[in-house]
Amino acid sequence: MPLSKLQFKPGINREGTNYSNEGGWFDGDKIRYRNGYVERIGGWVRVSNNKFTGIARKIYDFVTLASANLLFIGTEQKVFLEDSGTFNDITPIRSTVSLGSNPVNTTGGAGSGVVTVTTQSAHGANTGDFVTLASLTTTDGITAAQLNIEHKITSVPTTTTFTITTAGSATSGSTAGGGSSGTAAFQINIGITTTILGTGWGAGTWGRFEWGSASGALAGQTLRLWAADNFGEDLVFNVMNGSIFYWDATGGTSTRAVELSSLTGASDTPTIARKVLVSDVDRHVIAFGANIIGTSTQDPLLIRFGSQESLTDFTPTATNTAGDLRLSKGSEIITAVQTSRQILVFTDQSLYSMQFLGPPFTFGVSMLADNTRIAGPNTALAVNDVVFWMGQENFYLYDGRTQAIPCTVRDYVFNDMNNQQSFKFHAGSIASQTEIWWYYCSSGSTEIDRYVVYNYGQQVWYYGTLVRTAWNDRASGLRSFPQGTGTDLYLYDHENGLDDYSTGSAVAINAFVESSDFDIGDGQQFMLLNRILPDLSFTGSDASNPAALFTIRSRDFGGDNFTESPSDSAIRTATSPVEQYTDKIDLRARGRQMSIRVENTATGVRWRLGAPRIDVRPDGRR
Repeated sequence: MPLSKLQFKPGINREGTNYSNEGGWFDGDKIRYRNGYVERIGGWVRVSNNKFTGIARKIYDFVTLASANLLFIGTEQKVFLEDSGTFNDITPIRSTVSLGSNPVNTTGGAGSGVVTVTTQSAHGANTGDFVTLASLTTTDGITAAQLNIEHKITSVPTTTTFTITTAGSATSGSTAGGGSSGTAAFQINIGITTTILGTGWGAGTWGRFEWGSASGALAGQTLRLWAADNFGEDLVFNVMNGSIFYWDATGGTSTRAVELSSLTGASDTPTIARKVLVSDVDRHVIAFGANIIGTSTQDPLLIRFGSQESLTDFTPTATNTAGDLRLSKGSEIITAVQTSRQILVFTDQSLYSMQFLGPPFTFGVSMLADNTRIAGPNTALAVNDVVFWMGQENFYLYDGRTQAIPCTVRDYVFNDMNNQQSFKFHAGSIASQTEIWWYYCSSGSTEIDRYVVYNYGQQVWYYGTLVRTAWNDRASGLRSFPQGTGTDLYLYDHENGLDDYSTGSAVAINAFVESSDFDIGDGQQFMLLNRILPDLSFTGSDASNPAALFTIRSRDFGGDNFTESPSDSAIRTATSPVEQYTDKIDLRARGRQMSIRVENTATGVRWRLGAPRIDVRPDGRR
């Protein structure tokens, strides 16, 4: 019998049934499409064996004048600058207080390292916050070296006391000491790792979620998110709905960031914002959802910008370019994304364009789209001046006009999504592969566990499973690989090697792709398959004998489920390994419909599927 070539359309299509997508791919994981053909994605490797503290929600790379390539990492607990695999803590100090005379009490008792520290005034700390003690003396067997370091606060009995657990061991217990010159430097209060939704009428922002769903997060219960941008070689960043901070590169990575409003010459500098960025062309520091000038009241629709080339001058005058403007549609600004021509500003209802006009107005805004809802603050991304974003029901782009992106996995993705954790959703890119990746929480998860990819070069979609809480592409040219962070608190180089090095040693990446069903003559006759010519390339593999599994599944009727139990109506499966020099697979499979699946379960394997051919003949009607 003549051979039949299996030529499948690129991309995964889940908008219809398996059978209605004949000639296409129906399922997959950790695969991509290049030039129309499917292949396995690259591997990932730890940048170092060092861990950071907390779950990262933002990473951002920049370079100093001294050519230090630094990566900003913001977690719910701390802020770091990664340099050559080392995580340098630059978390700002919120306040430093004196401790008075004999502030240390060994309340844990004899043999315990638990101590209670008393401050002379209210400390404002919460359980889980970090504090650095200094100038304390040895107390009850707990040495000065064990006291005068950074500690994590374990409890807060009162507004002027807190407890810590030291590495020491008290000799008697309940002894006061520490001297009379001790100090406590409190870092900014930590955030939370998971959004806690409020309940009851009026909780959260009106219209943020669908009618009947849980209400939006209350103040103080929102997931801690960060925004970061460089002002020259320095760094400006903020926590959403919190303070704006500044890190001076001249001090090096051992220097902590400080509040922007604390700098010399600060004038009406915003003290709260939903997001901060620096406009590239005109060099303005812009705070979105900032506090009203002269007050501490936050206006979630107010945009404030400092004077050109100034970090701190936000007082509008006739001789500078500082000012503000307020958006009219929506109840809060969700995020802002910068391109070379404009800044796109998303509210919870609309999309605006913000452009530099020059004096006397400095900036102007115009509405681009109304009734457009973005999924979360980190789900929009600019690539080559085109902005892509995940909405609450579809995917969109703006390239001069706002348009929905035709999506072949839309229902599959949005029907399996935990929208209550949408603030964790985030977008990233792999520009070398013309890919936009959206990471999201599946319906049964409160943490990122899935992704969906739009390949804008080929205009196809695919998806998979992977835990990545923040992402940074190498498109800037500053890093050798795209980088992501996991809940294991490691930083990873992606598209590096062939395997999963999450554990420090090579583990196989279980990648697969499975086609939709195909048949003969619209399924009027059964098929008898005798052999397969696989057409599988292993170029780039480093295994001595790379192989993948080739599986043919057959079934009698379209409503059958894929099982391996032999019955008149069940699915029959034939699997065979395909090695580097395998030219054909001899097997027998019979059914009205068949599908093909390719997967790998071994280390050191890179595969790419071409156009396999099958030897198949009609085999009757029943």
